[in-house]
Amino acid sequence: MIPEHAPFSPDQRQALNGLLAGFDPSQRWWLGGFLSASSGMPAVAAAPASKTPLTVLYGTESGNSEALAAQTVKAAKKKGFKAVLKNMADCQPADLEKVENLLVIVSTWGEGDPPEAAEEFYKSLMESEADFSKVKFSVCALGDTSYERFCETGKQVDARLEKLGGQRIAPRVDCDVDYEELSDQWVEAAFKALAPEPVAAAPVAFAAPAVAGVEYGKKKPFPSELLDKVLLNGEGSMKETWHYEFSLEGSGLVYQPGDALAVVAKNAPDMVEGILSAAKLTGNEEVVLKGGETKVLADALREDLEITVLSKAILKKLLAVAPSDKLQALLGDESKEELKSYLWGRWIADAVRDFAPNGLKADELVSIFRKMPPRLYSIASSPLAHPDEVHLTIASVRYEFDGQPRKGVASTYLADLVEKGGEVELFVQPNKNFRLPASDETPIIMVGPGTGVAPFRSFVEHRGESGSNGGSWLIFGDQRYSYDFLYQLEWQDHLASGALSKLDVAFSRDQPEKVYVQDKMREKAAELYQWLQKGAHFYVCGDASRMAHDVHEALLDIVEQEGGMSSEEATEYVAQLKKEKRYQRDVY
Repeated sequence: MIPEHAPFSPDQRQALNGLLAGFDPSQRWWLGGFLSASSGMPAVAAAPASKTPLTVLYGTESGNSEALAAQTVKAAKKKGFKAVLKNMADCQPADLEKVENLLVIVSTWGEGDPPEAAEEFYKSLMESEADFSKVKFSVCALGDTSYERFCETGKQVDARLEKLGGQRIAPRVDCDVDYEELSDQWVEAAFKALAPEPVAAAPVAFAAPAVAGVEYGKKKPFPSELLDKVLLNGEGSMKETWHYEFSLEGSGLVYQPGDALAVVAKNAPDMVEGILSAAKLTGNEEVVLKGGETKVLADALREDLEITVLSKAILKKLLAVAPSDKLQALLGDESKEELKSYLWGRWIADAVRDFAPNGLKADELVSIFRKMPPRLYSIASSPLAHPDEVHLTIASVRYEFDGQPRKGVASTYLADLVEKGGEVELFVQPNKNFRLPASDETPIIMVGPGTGVAPFRSFVEHRGESGSNGGSWLIFGDQRYSYDFLYQLEWQDHLASGALSKLDVAFSRDQPEKVYVQDKMREKAAELYQWLQKGAHFYVCGDASRMAHDVHEALLDIVEQEGGMSSEEATEYVAQLKKEKRYQRDVY
């Protein structure tokens, strides 16, 4: 829009605004260049760059905080700030004492924990006595409202910076998985607080617009063809694990071993029918979604909204549209034990039946949901071995609650609703915290039970294709050898070719006593420690609640035992592995 202070009359501004509204970006660029050239004005802005310094600090688990931080730095530079990007993994609180302006973007992982790579910084900050009295700051916390301790890391960092003397220049924002709108508002508020007066933009040369075409990513997922799906478990298994192959041809999407693939799922018809029945609605009602789009309710429930996962945040929204003394009492439970018990296993439809027995209006129902978040899965293929393809290894989640069948949204969407040749929307989510060593000569140890083996299929394929001479050791575990040895023939081929140097397996239910991957680590303690001493990188992928903890404890014990160290020395040794990025985890 032409601003009022521009040298045009009101009628001229109105005419120009009407004309420019009909132009696309390339037309506006051409017109700007043409007018500059025809008037003899230089094609490069001559305003000096602002000297306002800005540090954007991030702590990331899945990559969202890093991506948002990078976007913030880019936007800051366009505003004229002298902006730099810093990773919590690469700095200490004391490094920030002399920072004048600080924006922090940090995610919360699991039950209120800091991101894996930011653990040391977080711990140091909580114990630090650094002087932040000259630091102006603001915090953007990323999290997931389905967890009890929503955005806990961001809240703690925000409070600690204030306690150390920092001056908060914009309120902290706590963002759910659909964070873009709120984080954009936070960025603008922070920029305005740091530079209330208009700042001069840095010199910018006119450049041609990007070549016309679609750029696929989070904002526009790629509609990929499902090339193949194979059930990996044998008949008689208690598990249902699928191997999926998707086409990336024409997408422009690229990935590296260790990255994740985000799948945009749709809710199953029975899930949609369940919530409609609970709310006493037909599904034919029209609703307005966040952003202003109008849709038929049933379509919105299937395509746009998270309609199953029940959380405290959802219950609060339900209470707002359907007042209930019973629900009020549940939310007010100080011990939280009753609330935790209620949330376990139930879906949103159960809560609607329990606390809104007379049903809800369509707009009331929609108001309690959040946008359907994409599901992230570790990529199970190497781009060198499978050009224009990406593979996943996913266990279908199915269980019963109160005699009723329940299931995971994305895992059963792929298993039940998408056939070979069907279309699935997806995009790549980089994970820079889970990478192969820079040198192919560096040995690697991979611990991955169940579907946790997925990224290691990618690692081994990649090393096989690149002709690596570095040792590769896989420790895999599952329930039964006969039914659950995922990718067994492939591992045998990799052993024969040399892409995989060593394979140890632990099948927990093939003998009276249960044997797990951490038990195999202890059996091979001396050899494992020798690999570490030779510079091996140690990787873990899989369940965070028990497996990752047990593997970590086994690693500490092995280092203490085989290295002849004290408990404190072993802890420091393993911490150093993390600092050197030789100990990396992809756990969930």
